[in-house]
Amino acid sequence: MKYIFFILLSLTMPVSAKKLYKYQDENGHWHYTDQKPGEGQEYESRQLKSEPKRHVWLEKSGTRDKPEFTIRNTYYGPIEVEISFTERQNARAEPELPHRFVVEPGASDTLFSVTGASRFESWRFTLQYRYTLGDPAAKHRADTVYLPPVEPGKRFRITQAFGGDFSHHDEQNHYAVDIDMPIDTPVHAARAGVVMDVENDYFKNGTERAYKSRANSIRILHVDGSMAVYAHLALEKAQVYPGMRVEAGQLIGYSGNTGFSTGPHLHFAVQVNRGMQLSSVPFKFANDNGAPSEPRAGMWLSGLTTELSR
Repeated sequence: MKYIFFILLSLTMPVSAKKLYKYQDENGHWHYTDQKPGEGQEYESRQLKSEPKRHVWLEKSGTRDKPEFTIRNTYYGPIEVEISFTERQNARAEPELPHRFVVEPGASDTLFSVTGASRFESWRFTLQYRYTLGDPAAKHRADTVYLPPVEPGKRFRITQAFGGDFSHHDEQNHYAVDIDMPIDTPVHAARAGVVMDVENDYFKNGTERAYKSRANSIRILHVDGSMAVYAHLALEKAQVYPGMRVEAGQLIGYSGNTGFSTGPHLHFAVQVNRGMQLSSVPFKFANDNGAPSEPRAGMWLSGLTTELSR
């Protein structure tokens, strides 16, 4: 007799928030709902704690004797997935696990199958998977010049640049900048691309470790496979949606003070996937004359109207 068991795990789970609406109808009855009342209805609202949502699933098909597995990726860009056994008895995979796969948006073709190593013995297994955004083959164009992600005609100061002492220590954020911006300041795309993901529902900030993954953000995939991250944005004010094509200089959202933050600002970084790890890469902003300039703490950035980068 053959037994098959699975464990399907996703290690990255962004979240979405909801609001609770309270209103009184014409009969004096109170209603509590997560659906916004109709136009003209007076109501009170309260932001609720975010609930997990998923972007990536490991799915099974095939037969009992030979289950086959695919990945469903709902990000608007590629991901790299590593799948491995956590337990196996008389089971083998083709190709052998652990194995890494690059999966484009949507449902993949069959990635691997599992069978019994010996048909005369029972077999069982459990699986786990982890994933990282981006294609590991992507190569950031080092000669790209980025527009300052600010409104044309406005100027804002960089408070923390590459290798900043406060929070730019890890690989994801070493080559990042923090730009001092009041809440609800317009944020513009620094480079053209496709919106890969939007986090729009966080409403708190702090310096506890838990807040490191709780910032509203927009991630834009560039033609060279690199990804720009605009973080700490305002609650529910994203002006773009996943899958949307944006041009350099286009309004995409508004600055805020969400996530791991001590005050209102915009965090900007360009990242690539290196070995199942998001890694920031150095970049240059266009200065007032359009010439490339490496960001430095204390530097003032001016919003430009000319599109310089693709």
